[in-house]
Amino acid sequence: MSDTASDAPSAAVPATPSGRAAPLDQTAVWEAVDGIVHWLDRESTLPPEQERLLRLLKLSEEAGEVAQAVIGATGQNPRKGHSHTWDEVHGELCDVILTAMVALRTLTPDARGVFDGHLRRVEARLASQPAGERGGPGAPAS
Repeated sequence: MSDTASDAPSAAVPATPSGRAAPLDQTAVWEAVDGIVHWLDRESTLPPEQERLLRLLKLSEEAGEVAQAVIGATGQNPRKGHSHTWDEVHGELCDVILTAMVALRTLTPDARGVFDGHLRRVEARLASQPAGERGGPGAPAS
């Protein structure tokens, strides 16, 4: 999303005493996603069905950028060496999350409810598994 979101109008980000951005509550997050979706809709010259499909495909592009950043952070490309930092990996992961939220909101006006329901089902499934069978931090959530 970095290539389009950076062109979007931005508001001042409130800071905490430490100088870091103040965390957003869930309502503010989904309001921001709504704003991005409405902005993208206004700027689009494509038919709505094509725009929806491209927003879904954007997820693959962003996931590829995560892979590229991890390869760069670990120096696995001998030609490029350490071309990325772990902070850049974090940023790319945030782009994936935001892109997925935008795609979900594009598909349904109840994106927040759909996501909340899905998260609760995953939590319930994990809670019902005996300790030691839940998998590690990288275990799939599906």
